[in-house]
Amino acid sequence: MKYPVLDWILRLIPALILLQTLFFKFTAAPESVYIFSTLGAEPVGRIGSGIVELIAGICLLFRPSAGVGALLAAGTMAGAILSHLTILGIEIMGDGGQLFFMALIAFVCSAVVAWQYRTTIPVIGRYFVVTG
Repeated sequence: MKYPVLDWILRLIPALILLQTLFFKFTAAPESVYIFSTLGAEPVGRIGSGIVELIAGICLLFRPSAGVGALLAAGTMAGAILSHLTILGIEIMGDGGQLFFMALIAFVCSAVVAWQYRTTIPVIGRYFVVTG
């Protein structure tokens, strides 16, 4: 990337958002249980998404795996955003929309990182390499 500080910031923001929410998912915090119960995915969805977010967050912190982490994070956050817009609503248990907006921020940052690292993503990365 042309701007290494910007690269680090764009990887760190979603990683921190994903990793800080793990405490709530893995300890069965009332908000997390409510969300996944409303979605009909408690406890498997809560724990499963927590595991995916843990992997994505760790991958985002290391440049060699940033593309994979960003793709995982963007996909997970797209699911969260879609859930908010269709089932949950923007505000969850009086949070003022904080979870929704954090998902939006994580999605945007992850999408940018996924695009920046697209050629490093296993299997699909080779389709983004420009030749000739």
